[in-house]
Amino acid sequence: MSTASKFMSATTLIGDAIHNAQGESLGDLKEIMLNTTTGEIAYAVVSYGGILGLGDKLFAVPWKSFSIDYANHKLVLNVSKERLKDAPGFDKDNWPNFADPAFATNLGAYYNR
Repeated sequence: MSTASKFMSATTLIGDAIHNAQGESLGDLKEIMLNTTTGEIAYAVVSYGGILGLGDKLFAVPWKSFSIDYANHKLVLNVSKERLKDAPGFDKDNWPNFADPAFATNLGAYYNR
């Protein structure tokens, strides 16, 4: 892999499907949340469930929990469907406070990060 392929625009990834290592669909990437203090990507917002965008549940997942399958152009999150379904999620109209240290600690513990 060339160095250039390690750099991607956020808009290239938004909307991309997310799969686990077993190839199961885990939804798609809705947003990328930046820590504006450090300039690092902190979380990916994953949409899972629902039909045609209705009833979707959103999940914040630490960015470090993902890998990118460059050959197949997809994001890989190494969790089972059941683990994601049981993850702390939120509604599209009621986003969590990403800056809350307790939120970061709890989320990191859930995803073993």
